[in-house]
Amino acid sequence: MIPLGLRRIAAVVGGAVTGDGSVTVTAPAVLDGRQAEPGGLFVAFAGNHVDGHDCAEQAGRAGAVAVLGSRPTALPTVVVEDTRAALQALAAHVVGLLRDGLTVVGLTGSQGKTTAKDLLAAVLSGAGPTTATIGSLNNELGVPLTMLRATPATRFLVLEMGARHVGDIAALTGLVAPDIGVVLNVGRAHIGAFGSREAIARAKGEMVRGLAPGGTAVLNADDPRVAAMRSLTDGPVLTFGRAAHADVRALGLVLDRLGRPSFTLRTAAASASSVLPVVGAHQALNASAAAAAALVAGVPLDKATAAMATASPSKWRMELRRLAGNAMLLNDSYNANPDSTRAGLDALAAIEGRRRIAVLGAMFELGDDSEAEHRAVGEYAAARADVVAAVGRAARPIADGAGERAVVLADNDAAVDWLRGHLAAGDVVLVKASRAARLDAVAAALA
Repeated sequence: MIPLGLRRIAAVVGGAVTGDGSVTVTAPAVLDGRQAEPGGLFVAFAGNHVDGHDCAEQAGRAGAVAVLGSRPTALPTVVVEDTRAALQALAAHVVGLLRDGLTVVGLTGSQGKTTAKDLLAAVLSGAGPTTATIGSLNNELGVPLTMLRATPATRFLVLEMGARHVGDIAALTGLVAPDIGVVLNVGRAHIGAFGSREAIARAKGEMVRGLAPGGTAVLNADDPRVAAMRSLTDGPVLTFGRAAHADVRALGLVLDRLGRPSFTLRTAAASASSVLPVVGAHQALNASAAAAAALVAGVPLDKATAAMATASPSKWRMELRRLAGNAMLLNDSYNANPDSTRAGLDALAAIEGRRRIAVLGAMFELGDDSEAEHRAVGEYAAARADVVAAVGRAARPIADGAGERAVVLADNDAAVDWLRGHLAAGDVVLVKASRAARLDAVAAALA
């Protein structure tokens, strides 16, 4: 974050300073006081169970020098009526000061956002100082927190943008209009909140509508709903995918024994071989998206593919590791929807092993189609795994769909116990569910 005095921050967000107004914030803003850095800003929210304002002293011990919140605290505080609005206003102000010489990339989609963002960040980091979303901090709080990590040295700002409602991405692009806007796909994630695929498409299309003047849309040529977003902009468009008409095309996909893809990326002017360190055939699409965005940012195709070979996935996303006893764990437990779960199952099937075990929990926010979607995933899993373990009551339709390959496990503890009793050398285990199911705890217990 650029250095800002507390009185200056108060003026930007329309707040009032309590305590020492001469304090200068020099480090990033955080929501968790334990993560504060020396010179940092602690953003306090009064939640249903915990009031962040009561954690100000803890944040101070970690290094925070000030608080942004809705009431005075033990640290110098900028007091505002709406902490979220103030955080967003501060982020927009800071990036506005840095806008000259800064290329902003926005990236959205129903699935694959975080891995595509990780690949793109690896590429752009080789071309100049890059600030990118950490993990999946892609909502109305995560995006401004990422923006506030930018400094005068930052050349590329990569912002993953998520949505649960029409208007969410428009609000985020309202904070900073991207110079490059990437739309990966229109799937079924959060369809219970959106109501329809058409509504999801409208929400993702807000990335294109929200581009900066002259900004470039980077669109998936394989997804008709995304390809149709070309009509939402008068500016330049670059497409990616496996389709013959894609501007950046992935060809010749091959998976190794651990399910890691290699392929060729081709444009009208160049081609380059790509070998990714992440698991799954679907990663080729993410790589072609990252390469397309990188081309717009001025990074040649060969340099982009070389940089992607060094990328590391974010936590709990297609993390492959060997367990004690010589089994393998594919931990994709961060989140799940029908499309991403199928991709995870395809990745499981591609990994060489003695048995393939799919440990699946509930997929939330699927609306009226939830039971049918879970059952369909169970059928899909039974064709790709030797054992399909459905964890929790909400996941029971997965077992119904998987039929005789299914094992029904009451909860996460039961899943851990079952796996410890049945896992053998050479087995490969996929762990995947929506975030609220907390199957990351199952993966952690195994690891």
